[in-house]
Amino acid sequence: MQEIERKFLVTDDTYRTLAYDQSEILQGYICSGHGHTVRVRTRGDKGYLTIKGPSTDGISRFEWEKEITLQDARELFALCQTGRIEKTRYLVHNGKHTIEVDEFHGDNEGLVFAEIELTDVNEEFLRPAFLGAEVTGNPRYYNAYISKHPYPTWDKE
Repeated sequence: MQEIERKFLVTDDTYRTLAYDQSEILQGYICSGHGHTVRVRTRGDKGYLTIKGPSTDGISRFEWEKEITLQDARELFALCQTGRIEKTRYLVHNGKHTIEVDEFHGDNEGLVFAEIELTDVNEEFLRPAFLGAEVTGNPRYYNAYISKHPYPTWDKE
């Protein structure tokens, strides 16, 4: 399946009052490199195994995801590389789309960005005021990168 998404920095916390749902996410990477990732994630009481391929345009890439048991996901964390992602995800209705706003915790405290999944790379969407600069295609904002290079260290790199 092709995943098409755009990513933006967030300018304020109004998304919190607009959110219709939120959940805690913990994820790790079994392997990542050259644009390929194998990720394990827990979200609420569910687990997921996801494989992503490289992006050629910065917006779309192949993604395969399977729901697994929470127990299986927890066991797979033992295979993950160093560096975990801890975040709260807020879901915000936005016209015919949903915006996912991720507030990072732990090693990436202070980082907040939003993603919107589209059906076409040229699809139009409403842009709420809390969306700031677009960072689509910037590898610094890939979760696999953040897991190895925590946000607070970016100024030092």
